[in-house]
Amino acid sequence: MTKLRGLIASVFVFVLAACASLPPQGNRAPTFALRDTQSTRLAAMFAPQEQSHPGNSAFHLLPDPVDAIVARVALAQMADRSLDLQYYIWHDDLTGRELAAALLRAADRGVRVRVLLDDLGTNADDEVLLALSSHPNVQIRLFNPVASRHFKSLATVLEFSRVDRRMHDKAMIADNEAAILGGRNIGDEYFGASRIVAMGDLDVLMHGPVVRSVSSAFDTFWNAGSSYSIEQLMGHPADPSALADYRAKLNAYVQSEHDSPYVVEGRRRMDQLLRAGDSGFSWGQATLLYDDPAKVTRDPNDPQGHLMTRFAALNLRPEHEMLIISPYFVPGKEGVAWIREQTARGVKVTVLTNSLAATDVIAVNAGYQHYREDLLAAGVRLYELKPTGSNKGKLQHGFFGSSKASLHAKTYVFDRQRIFIGSMNLDPRSSHLNTEIGVLCDCPAIAGQVIDDVEPNLDQVAWRVEQRTDANGRHRIVWIDTAEDGTVTERDTEPGVSFMQRAGIWFLGLLPIESEL
Repeated sequence: MTKLRGLIASVFVFVLAACASLPPQGNRAPTFALRDTQSTRLAAMFAPQEQSHPGNSAFHLLPDPVDAIVARVALAQMADRSLDLQYYIWHDDLTGRELAAALLRAADRGVRVRVLLDDLGTNADDEVLLALSSHPNVQIRLFNPVASRHFKSLATVLEFSRVDRRMHDKAMIADNEAAILGGRNIGDEYFGASRIVAMGDLDVLMHGPVVRSVSSAFDTFWNAGSSYSIEQLMGHPADPSALADYRAKLNAYVQSEHDSPYVVEGRRRMDQLLRAGDSGFSWGQATLLYDDPAKVTRDPNDPQGHLMTRFAALNLRPEHEMLIISPYFVPGKEGVAWIREQTARGVKVTVLTNSLAATDVIAVNAGYQHYREDLLAAGVRLYELKPTGSNKGKLQHGFFGSSKASLHAKTYVFDRQRIFIGSMNLDPRSSHLNTEIGVLCDCPAIAGQVIDDVEPNLDQVAWRVEQRTDANGRHRIVWIDTAEDGTVTERDTEPGVSFMQRAGIWFLGLLPIESEL
């Protein structure tokens, strides 16, 4: 009888999850970025330089992970009218809580705060989101959410065809005057605060006309039919005491970390940043590229509204060199063909991606391995990041940290003239399933900055992958390891991993999962 009851209960839960549906959107009034922000502190700071560079935007690279979180907290502190944030992941850890506390302080000052999160990527506590959203100046929405909030894991499986499509965007906008775009989610591993792994990444802090484009992109997602308020999903408002209770816990945690080395260093960097003001920016033209949020409702092979479709329309043709930094790199046959076309014209193409030992998504590495030989045959200079970082170079602390290193930056440089920085990996998931955002900066200063700092150190921070041909014409792949003292070692098996790991990646490579990678 007990087993029967258990079976009946299981079936009942399954049916409940299967029958759940998303609430109607009704006549929800759209909201938009605030335009009258000329009197804000950020506008006053940036206006003189913007008047000296009409039509251009300003760029400041954020390769250092601590600088990257400090810049976000600084924008939250300086905002006078509005803050808009859009993220795939937001962890409930030190950096996640520090930024949440900064947003609450801004809301207390009267700043309108809108936060759009991916439901599955963030996988946040609904009650916490509900409590935060009960603040009169805070609104929180979830993109393409799972319908059943109580049986979320089960419902995710049942709704897989829909919820497999995610919002991978990462953006922060303050007062419609300054914005940060790049590859970083909100979490300790992205900001140098994790003792386990350092996700080497890159963001760009911007002001000028491009910021209004970023705000428009945010508004498109915020008002999209796939974005639901947390109140809609929960079906009820927060308990009247929920915000006060959460604020007390948040403040206690933040205070407990006040004297930790990481937070002390962050405050020091904050002082430096605020004193620097508008110095340290480079200028140029900016083209914002992003996926239409309706992409997640269309057939994956429908190119309408795709970032990659818009990117291809720019017809970028490097003449001398191209640097591709993509942690999850599955170029497909079309991508390999395009790269081969470039190398055939004499373009030096360098690719940096994760090694099997460094990647945090081994299935993607299995997909990448299908194209490794073709890339080498096409003349690509191919590098795979070592899992032990290095602090060489100005950008190295950002790209290659001192903890276990894993590449996460999505950056593409064309001829030291133009650079794309954003959330888009070169893989099928970014191209066809998820939504992405990024900015193409026509700015030789920052394009050259990345090239000059990354290229000279590649042989130390990554394994150079090459193809050898023996006397019988058989090809084999080798990994060339250059130590910091200059010692060179050649390996003919993937370094840093066990036989079982290599066997596992071989098995994954047999599965028809490339479209999901």
